[in-house]
Amino acid sequence: MNKKSKKHAHLEKTMSVSDAIQIILRHNLDYLAEWEQAARCLDDIEGVHQTRVAFRRMRSALTIFRMVIPKEVSKTWADKMRDLAGQLGRARDLDVFIDEALSSIRGKLPLPGAAGLEALVYKQRETVHEEVHSMFDSEQYARFKTEFGSWIDNRGWEQADLKKKQHKLREGNLISFAFKVLDRQERRVLEAGAYVDKHSAKDMHRLRIECKKLRYATEFFFPIFAGMDEFIGHMKGLQDLLGVMNDVAVMYDLLEELLAGVKDPEVQQYAGGIMGWRSCYYHELLFGFDRRWEEFVDAKHPWWKKAALAQHNPINTDAV
Repeated sequence: MNKKSKKHAHLEKTMSVSDAIQIILRHNLDYLAEWEQAARCLDDIEGVHQTRVAFRRMRSALTIFRMVIPKEVSKTWADKMRDLAGQLGRARDLDVFIDEALSSIRGKLPLPGAAGLEALVYKQRETVHEEVHSMFDSEQYARFKTEFGSWIDNRGWEQADLKKKQHKLREGNLISFAFKVLDRQERRVLEAGAYVDKHSAKDMHRLRIECKKLRYATEFFFPIFAGMDEFIGHMKGLQDLLGVMNDVAVMYDLLEELLAGVKDPEVQQYAGGIMGWRSCYYHELLFGFDRRWEEFVDAKHPWWKKAALAQHNPINTDAV
């Protein structure tokens, strides 16, 4: 079984933005390959999860560096990764349901139907896992790895037509670029959360997405700002809450699909009990939203330190 790696792409403060793009993308493409075999194994739920994470990080990187990788250049790659990762989505949803719901609640819910529901879930998981194998064995995936890897190694984004200011930014100092990106994305999180309606699924979903974007950005630039691990730690409580919210929403659709045509009242009753249990857990977490939000807002920003500011040159990253 593979272990999740906490290693970050090896960036240095003296690198150019283009250098960083190549290193971040290559790091995550290699990470994808490292987890491919584990993703084929039913016994290792981290496999599917980590391969999807690798796809999301690479797509996020293309967005973060949008100012120097125009959308018309990155869109093809982003679409391919979205499609490939999407083919792993059902397997991941079932893995989360088994790990976060079925396993944690086993023996604690005084209702019949547990065995029947688990049988349905594990049977569906085996079926869906065949789709995982099909994706990794597909020509589509093989071509993506080869062609995207070549694009990274040859710095294909450097062939894009850029304005003089964009070209200068691409070859410019990484610290300056990272400062602006992190500051801008943090403001997006603050805008999404400052007056959020905690009982609005739409509002909370938007906040979750903006938090995830900031998390990826902090992970990309982790090596060049001391104290980033502490800042990420302050985000954890908020992201955990938002993650449970998303899991509950996904679970509802998953159970609806699993129970289609099932007439066993005990299985239906047990499924309803699980939904109630997890929903209750989410609302318990929701009581602590204000505390988690304040912890995030009050967290120190590593990129605002004097060392970073001293190297900061004003740049326009509105398109980032």
